[in-house]
Amino acid sequence: MIEIHPPTFDDAEALLEFELENRAYFESWINAREDSYYNLSSVRQAIATAQEDASADRAYQFLVKRNKVIVGRVNLSGVTRPYFNKASLGYRIGERFAGDGYATKAVELVLNKARDDVDLWRIEAMVRPENQASFRVLTRNGFTVYGTARRSMKLHGIWYDLLHFECHLQPSARDAAHSVAELGTASISSGNPDSDM
Repeated sequence: MIEIHPPTFDDAEALLEFELENRAYFESWINAREDSYYNLSSVRQAIATAQEDASADRAYQFLVKRNKVIVGRVNLSGVTRPYFNKASLGYRIGERFAGDGYATKAVELVLNKARDDVDLWRIEAMVRPENQASFRVLTRNGFTVYGTARRSMKLHGIWYDLLHFECHLQPSARDAAHSVAELGTASISSGNPDSDM
């Protein structure tokens, strides 16, 4: 069973080890971080920035753990309020943990948090068409493709297309029941027996 939680300074050493172990693997799919990121001081600063972003409702980062071992990361960035209540999803699972269903479960957990704790309505994601594993992770979690951006990502000197995904978060059963109750109360309190409507 896996769990997700925001990174803390106690995670810094394990997080650096995770990033170093998977550096080449991640860089085969995304553009490389600066070399200066890969030291304990920089990782601690990145954690501090993540905490500041969450406090300011700009972005939310989570570590994915199994038995207290970091197996991946998942984040919600670019939070847009108030009318859209949306964010962009990103995630990465360590190479030796790939294929075990951790990404699918981590995305499910972060979508629940996005809906229940952060009050987000829409989550977007982008995936290269070649990345069929990520395609499956998203579709298993209710995402659908709404467009393709041609030659929109350059990696290692090569241009790639990106598929754009969207997921509309449904209110939890508790929130839906609360909304129905509020609607009923509003209808009763504002009802006018003389109205033709």
